[in-house]
Amino acid sequence: MTFTDILNTYIVPYGTKLLLAIVVWIVGFAVAKWLGKLIAKSKGLSKTDPNTQNLIANIVKTVVRVITILTVVMILGVPQATVLAILGSAGLAIGLALQGGLSNIAAGIVIMICKPFHVGDFIITGEATGVVQEIGLFYTKVLTPDNILVTVPNGGLSNATVTNLSAKDIRRVDFDLNVDYVTDIDLARKVLLAVAQSNDLVLKEPAPEVFVSQHGASAMGIKLRIWLNSADYWTVYFDMWEDVKKAFDKFSIQIPYQHINVILDNNQN
Repeated sequence: MTFTDILNTYIVPYGTKLLLAIVVWIVGFAVAKWLGKLIAKSKGLSKTDPNTQNLIANIVKTVVRVITILTVVMILGVPQATVLAILGSAGLAIGLALQGGLSNIAAGIVIMICKPFHVGDFIITGEATGVVQEIGLFYTKVLTPDNILVTVPNGGLSNATVTNLSAKDIRRVDFDLNVDYVTDIDLARKVLLAVAQSNDLVLKEPAPEVFVSQHGASAMGIKLRIWLNSADYWTVYFDMWEDVKKAFDKFSIQIPYQHINVILDNNQN
């Protein structure tokens, strides 16, 4: 067989297929990247959560890349049945190996669609308490009040009870206080309302409330109930405890505390 025969029989046909496959690969992956950016910046998704935008863009890019790879394989002459068999086996193996990961992905998609919380919300879960920093496909990152970053698997997070403290603009704070039984209830009420009203961060509406909550064994329970903007919660919370103590001291309102009486018997038999 001459070189011309080899050239015409093998090199030209397979070389053409290989060149075409390379071109399709480059163009396909470039189109996938371009489509991903185009979809992420589209007007239809401009009002959605950033994580949802990234999720949709990544799905589109992945689909285009898979189609590109299948097209390249078919151009190179690999039988379609063989390709499907390989993909099926690979998919099964990957699925078995990544059962936990796939459940986290599914949970991440559910979180992004249902939106029980958003980036920047303060949440309480069984896993972590803090501000949501990032919602990914596999994990959600939460920054605790003491500046510790906790990475929570989406699978466990989607099945847990999540308290979102940022879901509403305002929230209520209850202060449970104990006073001596000799305390004038009307005076205690006036003092507590004055303390609440003197704090500029406490909302005027709904108005603060004070009422007797219980008769304890050694003290009378009084509850102070105020409303505030969610963002001001911790500032008001700590300020109020300090201001109430100062006001009680000023008006001689006693806060009972436990006493232990020790009696020594010096009489010995």
